[in-house]
Amino acid sequence: MRKNPRSLFWLIVLLTVLSVFINLPKFNFHAFNKNINFDTNSVLKLLKINKELTFRKGLDLEGGTSLVLRADVSDISSSQRNAALDSAKTVIEKRVNLFGVSEPIVQTSVVGNNDYRIIVELPGLTDINQVRTLIGTTAQLSFWEQIGTKSATLNLVDFKKTNLTGADIKQAGVTFDPNTGRPQVQLTFTAEGTKKFADITKRNIDKPLAIALDNQFIDAPVVNQAILTGDAVITSTSFTTETANQLSTQLNAGALPAPLSILSSSVIEPTLGISSLQKSLFAGVVGFIIIIVFMTALYQRLGVVASLALVLYAFFVLAIFKLSSITPYGITLTLSGIAGFILSIGMAVDANILIFERMKEELRLGKSKETAIELGFSRAWTSIRDSNIATLITSFVLYEFGTGIVRGFALVLAIGVLVSMFSAIVVTRTFLRLIYK
Repeated sequence: MRKNPRSLFWLIVLLTVLSVFINLPKFNFHAFNKNINFDTNSVLKLLKINKELTFRKGLDLEGGTSLVLRADVSDISSSQRNAALDSAKTVIEKRVNLFGVSEPIVQTSVVGNNDYRIIVELPGLTDINQVRTLIGTTAQLSFWEQIGTKSATLNLVDFKKTNLTGADIKQAGVTFDPNTGRPQVQLTFTAEGTKKFADITKRNIDKPLAIALDNQFIDAPVVNQAILTGDAVITSTSFTTETANQLSTQLNAGALPAPLSILSSSVIEPTLGISSLQKSLFAGVVGFIIIIVFMTALYQRLGVVASLALVLYAFFVLAIFKLSSITPYGITLTLSGIAGFILSIGMAVDANILIFERMKEELRLGKSKETAIELGFSRAWTSIRDSNIATLITSFVLYEFGTGIVRGFALVLAIGVLVSMFSAIVVTRTFLRLIYK
């Protein structure tokens, strides 16, 4: 039993209104003797909703930093160097993901026999010093126990390294000292780390236990009693909330297996991205208009209906892109992602063409228009379904095994395919049912 086309029509109207509201551009107008900016986020603020909808843009659109790093693998055996490079890549990926960088690109490269490199692209980050600190620090945490008498100036010469390291940390997080309000890094050890920490604190009661990062002294708290819970706190007078968060991120991501040095770095200005975006959007709009003219000329009234469904399809997809920005896994738009979006528009038109050709066949056989609509959609559905499933499988493979912009292209294409199926089967069908009824 088919669904009531009027109910579907009002559902489409509701979705259209919501998508237009989400995609509302920013208007600037003069009222009450002042300039007022009005857009979707302004309305959300009036409704006391603390969310901001925006399009996340990648490095090629928003600008950011690109670096080439060299890994020092001279102390690693030749058979383990490729594994160490891959491990360093994984650590860097974890760091930038924990830091909140959207859609970073991290790739490895081996030049010759001894030049091991990692290429990193970080959209939105243009502070090269911040990037150096985030990526270049080895982040090898170590704990040291005192071997001599406490000197006036603490340094690691008076201590020896224990077997407790950053590898024994299960989780790190930033908390604040209830007495001073200063930020500190809270550590939770693994089961093995808890046992090591308990043994170390037992034999160092009333003695300082030094904590160092990359052999640089951070803190040396005095052990008051044996700690059996597997929790510790790193404090430092130099800690700010930013540096404490950075250390926590590095410890959660793990230590780099080899020191890294920056071979080259470049900052891509947002103006270059804006120019590329404008050219891409212009090409997309021209292509969109050509498709509408083609469909209208070829299928007359049916083409107008398909073109209207295509416009709604574009609104729906853009609304999904914007809505995703409030989630941790938001969709990041790159030039390749925009290409995937434009490609999915062509696939949406392709579905309509299959349906209309089937309808024309039924009309030639003497069927009524209403019957031809139902048979055209039902008999074209299997072809549309199978072709779109094949595209979705391809998108899944690209997303699963690709990196960076390839994954962005695959994700945008998959979303476009799913929405195009809704547009062709539900939106176009509902409009035709209402017109010919």
